[in-house]
Amino acid sequence: MRKIISIFSVIAFLFSSVVYADIKFWTTEVQPARMAKQEEMAKSFEAKTGIKVEVIPIEEKDLGTRATAAAAAGDLPDVIYHTLQYVLPWAEAGILDVDANNDVVKELGKKTFAPGALNMAKKGSKIAAVPVDGWTQMVVYRKDLFEAAGLQPPTNYANITKAIQTLSSDNMYGFVAATKTDENFMSQVLEHVLLANGVNIVKKGGTKKQGKALKNSLEFYKVLAKASPPGELYWKQSRALYFAGRTPMIIWSPFIMDELAGLRDSAPPTFNVDPTSNELAQKTGFITNFSGPNNKKGAAWADIRYFGITADADTDEAKQFIMYSMDEGYTSTLSIAPEGKFPVRRGNSSDANAFTKAWSKLPVGVDRKAPLTDLYSSDVINNIVAGLDTASRWGVKEGELSRASKIINAQFINRIAREYIDDQISVDEAVDKINAELAKF
Repeated sequence: MRKIISIFSVIAFLFSSVVYADIKFWTTEVQPARMAKQEEMAKSFEAKTGIKVEVIPIEEKDLGTRATAAAAAGDLPDVIYHTLQYVLPWAEAGILDVDANNDVVKELGKKTFAPGALNMAKKGSKIAAVPVDGWTQMVVYRKDLFEAAGLQPPTNYANITKAIQTLSSDNMYGFVAATKTDENFMSQVLEHVLLANGVNIVKKGGTKKQGKALKNSLEFYKVLAKASPPGELYWKQSRALYFAGRTPMIIWSPFIMDELAGLRDSAPPTFNVDPTSNELAQKTGFITNFSGPNNKKGAAWADIRYFGITADADTDEAKQFIMYSMDEGYTSTLSIAPEGKFPVRRGNSSDANAFTKAWSKLPVGVDRKAPLTDLYSSDVINNIVAGLDTASRWGVKEGELSRASKIINAQFINRIAREYIDDQISVDEAVDKINAELAKF
């Protein structure tokens, strides 16, 4: 009898020792250092509210299938940190609680967010998920060479073309374009270039037939490619050649900013004899929004991440967690990887730029660290962050991001553009071939 009692006592003790989370949080920031920061944030939130958060790492490539399976089982987490591509499809599928997410945005204040980040998450009159952070692709350029040659900054097709003509030489490639067709990097760069000229491949319920704007964009992209080295080029070559002082312009993400300043030994600038020097960073300018002849307003290509309260959530506690992560704890949220997490919420009711200022002082780098304010001027930082105001992507405003993503992933635009660049087909044939492929979607 004593043995039975002791067994029940052990079982009772074990059950009483299990600490269940109040809410579950899925995150795609799975690297150990980033997980540690998120665990620390969860503990700070628990200390403040008494609400325990279980931080669950999910590989980004698995997120879609995991969410679909969890929704079918009625076992979604309370909050998911996810990419733009899932916002509207998940809202339509009932995975996201649109009303709850919209409530959080309203409570935090719509005017405190970058308009582009909100617009990309719009479902009807509501914001389907809460924008957290993002980055904009940039034209990275040698402002010292531009100024010495009397050139205007590369804010449009014409300025970039003129700079290529002026700065190209035996030792300097005028540009380093993305030409490796099976690389996602080429897809991103091409979409940015085409968006800048007002090219959109989808409309509500289908695809959009292309004409003059696409033709002009492809002709411009050929100018970029012909000014580049031969071969299959992607992010690696463009960064290496810019770091070596062999090109005045590339298109890259802000993840280059700490490397430019000599803070990462695995990707050092070879511009001078000191790989830890920030000289190249000081000579570099950044353009997020640029334009083509068919779109004077221009566009910025952005990658935005969101918090989504799900349909299975403990709504009140999930709201509290996001409110904390986007307000009192927002600087900590951005500190997970500040070089790639630009603040989409700029400030609060007390200071319209409170979070932008705090973010700019966060240390970036790998082997050495320094705040962005030590590396770049306030004008540079403000210009980069402002890119999120006009941020765009194909298919967002039409609610056709899923269709656009499938088209991009098929990579036929890359392949046909490369055929035209390599003089295998004419520009008119390229436009016709792209239209024939678009019609299949």
